[in-house]
Amino acid sequence: MISVIGGELTFVAIPYQVFQLTHSTLAVGLLGFCTLVPLVCVPLVGGTLADAVDRRRLLLQTEVAFVFVSVLLAVNAALPNPQVWALYVLLTLGTTAFSLGTPALRSLLPRIVPEDQIAAASALEGIYSNFAAAAGPVLAGVLISIVGLTTTYLIDVGTFAASLIALWLLPPLPPAEGAERASVKAMVDGFRYVLSRPILLGIFLVDTNAMIFGMPMALFPAIGEHHGGGARIVGLLYAAPYIGALLASLVSGWTGHVRRQGLGVVAAASCWGIALVLFGFANALWLALVMLALAGAADYVSAILRSVIVLNSTPDEMRGRVTGIEFAQVASAPSLGNVEAGAVAAATSIRFSIVSGGILSVVGTVLVAAAVPALLRYDAREPDA
Repeated sequence: MISVIGGELTFVAIPYQVFQLTHSTLAVGLLGFCTLVPLVCVPLVGGTLADAVDRRRLLLQTEVAFVFVSVLLAVNAALPNPQVWALYVLLTLGTTAFSLGTPALRSLLPRIVPEDQIAAASALEGIYSNFAAAAGPVLAGVLISIVGLTTTYLIDVGTFAASLIALWLLPPLPPAEGAERASVKAMVDGFRYVLSRPILLGIFLVDTNAMIFGMPMALFPAIGEHHGGGARIVGLLYAAPYIGALLASLVSGWTGHVRRQGLGVVAAASCWGIALVLFGFANALWLALVMLALAGAADYVSAILRSVIVLNSTPDEMRGRVTGIEFAQVASAPSLGNVEAGAVAAATSIRFSIVSGGILSVVGTVLVAAAVPALLRYDAREPDA
């Protein structure tokens, strides 16, 4: 939780700094291109490695690399004239380190809890991660306005101590018996497995559609200025979806009893799009924040159900690769969505960008559900059916 809070400080600080240096929503949206290639390609490598090596050791190595990136962000912010190009480069490097280790992290759960407790454990994980994700942007807005960007980045550096200690305390996590060596063939086998499982393909397509057309975060700095400006309002906008997700996680015990999990994903993704349409039409800041919170709650429910589907329907020797593919999809789609939102807003208006994206999210979800019947038929009691 401590480490995620620190990461959220940088997550808000980088686009805020870019907007302050350029005053361009397009420049902020183009940050998505810096994360796109690492988020699409690197998790595939990281997932293949996670199935072939000790996952604990891999996580420790990638976390140390992430520390160095945060240090360089602080150095750049301390310059008399911080360089915009450096923010793009460092964001690319940081995303690369993060993407390399995340498949190992996301595939750990079935190794440390019984299968029938995966949904409950995922919900518990959601409580602390969403609390950190909600508190982090708010704290970022306060810190940036009080102590400045340099100190905010340095605080992020300090929080890495928590994650490094937690990873060090894990037991060794060697590959599963019979696991393949890391190779291009092993990576391709991961894709073949996903393509052979319509339920996996369906949930990936639903989330990709929702994130590409319904991801307005690149517009938050401009929306913050519309509502009075200041880092604190921008921080609230970034935090609102995670506050909604946190509240949903506190009452998420019911997700462990959902049988029609694919249908649940479709319903939650549709609610995400509807909430964003209402967010686009909201004129009052408080109403906009409420709609973002509702969107975040819907996205959280979708994420929990998707995670359980992936972990329960994938054998351990394939989980690193499948979770790597999942993470590449989950993480890269919002980056494309930010580029789309920034470009559409620059060509039309902020409101049109948000509302049209929300509508397309709903329409696309319905079309995917119609094209992949296995999504609606999936039953948690028969994950291998």
